[in-house]
Order: sequence, then structure tokens, then C-alpha cells
Amino acid sequence: MHAIIETGGKQYKVAEGDTLFIEKLPAEAGDAVTFRKVLAVIDGDKLTVGTPVVEGAKVDASVVKNGRGKKVIVFKYKPKKGYRRKQGHRQPYTKVTIGKISV
Repeated sequence: MHAIIETGGKQYKVAEGDTLFIEKLPAEAGDAVTFRKVLAVIDGDKLTVGTPVVEGAKVDASVVKNGRGKKVIVFKYKPKKGYRRKQGHRQPYTKVTIGKISV
């Protein structure tokens, strides 16, 4: 069984037991989270598509850890003008493991 969920402005196709990195959630490691924005559920050959969400469907997950991604360097440069700006960015994330998909 698969489900398509929306969280953090992005959509993810998940199955039970999957581990994925999503936008940071206000939850600590070991907490349980529930995704109620289930856009579609795929059960074998049966497809249930919501308008916009599937009524009564939810995906339970548990938070593994919160962290920050690898550093990305943003470097602005104008030739022959002496303009240089260097800035680093690390995107925060939450690592979750999908538990049960229920319709």
C-alpha cells in the first residue's frame, strides 16, 4: 500500500516502513506524528484520489531525528567591480519513518 502525502509544501509517495527527510517539524526524536493531508492512496490495483484530500485517510509516522543538511555556498560576484558576497546555508530537516497507512 502506498500513499501520496503533502507536508512542508511538498508531496511525497510513501509506503509503510519508508524513511524520508522532510521539512522540519515541531517534534522531537521519538515523537509520533500524523499526516492528515493524504492526496491519494494506492492499494494494489485500486487507486483512491481525494478532492483535494482523501476523507478519513491518515498516515502515522515516528520522528527519528531532527538535523541540518549539508552546507550550500551562495556566492555573488560582479566582474571588474570588486563585488563579492559569500553566504552559507544549511537547510533544517526532520527524518521520519512511516508506520501505518489507514483509510
